[in-house]
Amino acid sequence: MKKIALLSFVGGLFFTAAGQALKVPAPSPVCTFKQSVGLSEITIEYSRPGVKGRTVFGDLVPFGKVWRTGANASTKITFGEEVKLQGNSIPAGTYAFFTIPDKDEWTIIFNKNLTLWGSDGYKSEEDVMRIKVKPVSVKDTIETMTFDITDLSSTSANIIFSWEQIRLVIPIAFEIDSKVMKNIETVMGADKRPYFQSANYYFENGKDLKQALAWVNKAIEQNPKAYWAVMLKARIQIKLKDKTGSNSSAMKVITLAKAEGDDNYIKMAEKLLADNKLVK
Repeated sequence: MKKIALLSFVGGLFFTAAGQALKVPAPSPVCTFKQSVGLSEITIEYSRPGVKGRTVFGDLVPFGKVWRTGANASTKITFGEEVKLQGNSIPAGTYAFFTIPDKDEWTIIFNKNLTLWGSDGYKSEEDVMRIKVKPVSVKDTIETMTFDITDLSSTSANIIFSWEQIRLVIPIAFEIDSKVMKNIETVMGADKRPYFQSANYYFENGKDLKQALAWVNKAIEQNPKAYWAVMLKARIQIKLKDKTGSNSSAMKVITLAKAEGDDNYIKMAEKLLADNKLVK
């Protein structure tokens, strides 16, 4: 009798009647995409189908119907902290990511049921949030379905979906200032105080510059050779309109950075000195 192959297929792995495994490429490879944003991470888990010469949207993926947004199991997205989408908050957690594609507008769905294979068994009452996004047409065909996270800042980012000749941009925002300020308040009461990090956060986010200067001075006291801290001091001083103090700090950065062979900081300090000549 001829050997009969077992009809099992999981992620590109076949098993023969003899129990031998035959590994072949998965038609829609699994991908886990992870990006640090804000104070935590966003993770997207999905299977990546290809165009393979087919018409995708409006045919392979019908308009007006709930789609798994990928292949195989439904796509999952995990927010490490609460985020805002179009002004609405969604708690930290993992959600099934469904969409309803259409020609002029897509519905983006975050659903709490993580057990579904594709969209079979999808129930709208299990939705946590829905938003609307306009699709953007792109000239070049994107063969493999792709998620990305771009345009990162301390308080925002864009989730990008691309496939065939369609691109979706989903802006997200997160509140971190209150968390960071609370953390600073807490750690500044401890024995080992992160003076440099706290000073840098105050400087970068337009907080009390005099307090930032006091903290960076403490950081320099702890490590007089920390030219990166002296560079921060020079930047704070120029913001406080202390041009003389800023020039003095920049010169110190050059001396300390030369001793360590750090050309990058030497260039930054020289640029600050040049810029200070323009400050009246």
